[in-house]
Amino acid sequence: MMKSLIERNIKFSVLDEEKIKKIHEASLDLIERVGMKITGERTLKLLHERGAKTDRDGITRIPRKMVKRAIETVPKELVLYTRDGEPYIRVNSENQVYFGTHADQLEYVDPFSGKVRKFLKKDTETMCKIADYLPNIDFILSVGMSADIRPEVQSQMTFLETVKNFRKPINFSTNDIEALQDIIDIAAVVAGGLEKLQEKPFIFNYCEPIPPLTHPMESTEKLYISAKNRIPVVYMPYSMMGGTSPMSFAGALAQNNAEILVGLVITQVVNEGAPFIYGSMPTIFDMKTTIGSYGAPEFHLLVAAASEIADYYGIPFYGTAGCTDAKVIDEQAVSEVTMEIFSTILSRANIVHDIGVMDHCNSVSPELVILSNEIIEGLKYYNKGVEVNEEELAIEIMEKVGHGEHYLQEEHTMLNFKKVWYPQYFSRKIENPDESEIKNLVKEKIKYIVENHEVPQLNESVLKELSKWYDKFK
Repeated sequence: MMKSLIERNIKFSVLDEEKIKKIHEASLDLIERVGMKITGERTLKLLHERGAKTDRDGITRIPRKMVKRAIETVPKELVLYTRDGEPYIRVNSENQVYFGTHADQLEYVDPFSGKVRKFLKKDTETMCKIADYLPNIDFILSVGMSADIRPEVQSQMTFLETVKNFRKPINFSTNDIEALQDIIDIAAVVAGGLEKLQEKPFIFNYCEPIPPLTHPMESTEKLYISAKNRIPVVYMPYSMMGGTSPMSFAGALAQNNAEILVGLVITQVVNEGAPFIYGSMPTIFDMKTTIGSYGAPEFHLLVAAASEIADYYGIPFYGTAGCTDAKVIDEQAVSEVTMEIFSTILSRANIVHDIGVMDHCNSVSPELVILSNEIIEGLKYYNKGVEVNEEELAIEIMEKVGHGEHYLQEEHTMLNFKKVWYPQYFSRKIENPDESEIKNLVKEKIKYIVENHEVPQLNESVLKELSKWYDKFK
């Protein structure tokens, strides 16, 4: 079931090697000389044993040799599986890209009522079915935000709903440390044991430091537990230039990079060779509105730049695209989403989240996920680039057809016309109607998926074990 690769044949870069090396050196200086605020007793104990030092003010400084060692020992290839143990996502030096959406969010843009409302437990099944059905959505993010679930068990209950209704890889985050181990244990039930889950992980964890330069116990413990269990983990600072990072592109990249590298060091001192995914979200602090923008062009320029830094280290990169600051699907929403996916698909990003997320990451829209799938499909064709060889130049065909004739009846046309993209929702009709048909087509597709798409059920013995977890969290 390995996902077919999106070709990346267009040369694109934000940074060159010299700029990356300067950012790397600045990051090492921050880690080694300026230091980080790190809490978590057992994490600090391991760091101290390897040569890090913490001063009276609680600032920990890590020697650059520890960073270098961590970069050397972290796996350079990552394979994520379906819950059935089939390889699905493979990230290595070939620079593949995979996109994912959310299984839950604070709010839900209801495709049938058109209203924005609180996200409910039942909506997770809808989001999972849509993501499972769409060919360009490769994973789903289970967060733990349903309004009708008790807050203290949000993460676990949402994960249970997600793993029941989704077969591709699952990214998850947790609201507290205790929930993380619960989710690993639940996933182990589905996989047939922890050892099998480690061999063929279908889950990967998401956690964050707190910019600037702070790693609270909640973050270090999540890194610790993930690394100990050899569960792939994303470490992703969300910083805002002028707010929680310097008001400069290079400064924001250097600060985020330093924070990520500290997360990498922690995983490697806990369990050398533990899988790690480099994530970075350096956006702007909008001085007019005081929000951290998800649709700002600067944000996605810097995400592309950060992906090149991760690629320099040979570490898988977790990116962001397909999201918008708009509250409803309008001209702004589609413009921002298209720009972001275009930037990401040209970049070095590997695993890309937030498809269909709206309103500064407050809500998720099934309609926008469907539209994003269409946009990704079109950009896959763009990104194939231009191949130049004797067959593609087709000189013999031009000579045969001659001057002022056409190619419609040529075998060459019949053999090759399907190589171009034919959109499912975007119109190329000879006569277009006076009003857009896209919204109705998207709504019809969502209705079809919800009513007809069946995600294969887990076997009865696994469902029986999962029911015990449901009972525990009621």
